[in-house]
Amino acid sequence: QVQLVESGGGLVQAGDSLRLSCVASGRTFSSDGMGWFRQAPGKAREFVAATPWSGGSPYYADSMKGRFTISRDNSKNTVYLQMNSLKPEDTAVYYCAFRRFWSSVSYSRESAYGYWGQGTQVTVSS
Repeated sequence: QVQLVESGGGLVQAGDSLRLSCVASGRTFSSDGMGWFRQAPGKAREFVAATPWSGGSPYYADSMKGRFTISRDNSKNTVYLQMNSLKPEDTAVYYCAFRRFWSSVSYSRESAYGYWGQGTQVTVSS
């Protein structure tokens, strides 16, 4: 079992930056992976970014490339999502997710992740 706790959400203005954190507790292995997803009001949850737990390149949704950066600190079992140049359309609940057996093929699929955090609200005002 793995438990995930997100933090760092809040209310910011357009153009501001925010860093989300996700701490994973439980047994993790170098073959695992982490991802960030988000769900805006009235919309389906969408992929944001993902990274293998140990080494390897991260992956981003096209609309987030250049503005969002996913990183990890394995010593703290923590994954971060640095969000810059935020826009009102970035307003959503952001979820971190954990998966066993990282794959560079299915990294954006919700169904590939077996563990989810409770979500943290990010609101960007114009």
